[in-house]
Amino acid sequence: MIQPVHIAMWSGPRNISTAMMRAWGNRVDTFVIDEPFYAYYLRATGKEHPGADEVIASGDTDWQKVIVQLTGPIPNGKRISFQKQMAHHLLPEVDREWLGAVTNCFLIRDPREVIASYIKKQEDPTLRDLGFVQQAEIFDFVRTRTNSMPPVVDTKDVLENPERMLRLLCEAVRVEFSEAMLSWTPGLRATDGVWARHWYGEVAKTTSFQPYRPSHAKVPAHLREIHDRCREYYVRLYEYRLH
Repeated sequence: MIQPVHIAMWSGPRNISTAMMRAWGNRVDTFVIDEPFYAYYLRATGKEHPGADEVIASGDTDWQKVIVQLTGPIPNGKRISFQKQMAHHLLPEVDREWLGAVTNCFLIRDPREVIASYIKKQEDPTLRDLGFVQQAEIFDFVRTRTNSMPPVVDTKDVLENPERMLRLLCEAVRVEFSEAMLSWTPGLRATDGVWARHWYGEVAKTTSFQPYRPSHAKVPAHLREIHDRCREYYVRLYEYRLH
């Protein structure tokens, strides 16, 4: 019997995580799960995100039940589950031991580009809203827990050469690469969270990874200190990226 593979990709906000979910969701053997801890995160933190009440009502706010879902049988007879995970949704009180039961990987993006994109939606992010600290914490935990180096991919590398980077990622998580990952049909999906209409407008128009376009946006003065802290964590993970 072929063993199921649970892949958890830990990203932060304003990254290409939704496009990555599209790529995996286009495989015939993969079931995708969109930000499974989001409802729990919003209920626990009281953060005012667009459509927060709807997200809480539609999702599971019990993190223990979420973990059972993420490590249990994969729906629809699929062999692979791909979990689009936001690192900042994994709050400190959530037990981490389950991370040993899934294959963890990390999607990182230059913090200057993340902040430039984030402040178009919400002007005043805190350090922990941006997910870099939590990515590094999860990375360190997984590395120690599994005694191995979890794969890291950088957004710029993916956008500059999607096929090469997806091949490297598939090899690192021990699944065969599929050409289906390189393009998809436009529109929203049944597997998208209810927040898709607030956040996925651009991705819904795409049919593939979009070419990398450098951002020349400057970090606002009041966020420079946060940017510098994020950059420390980003650089640390960047050192281990697949390339």
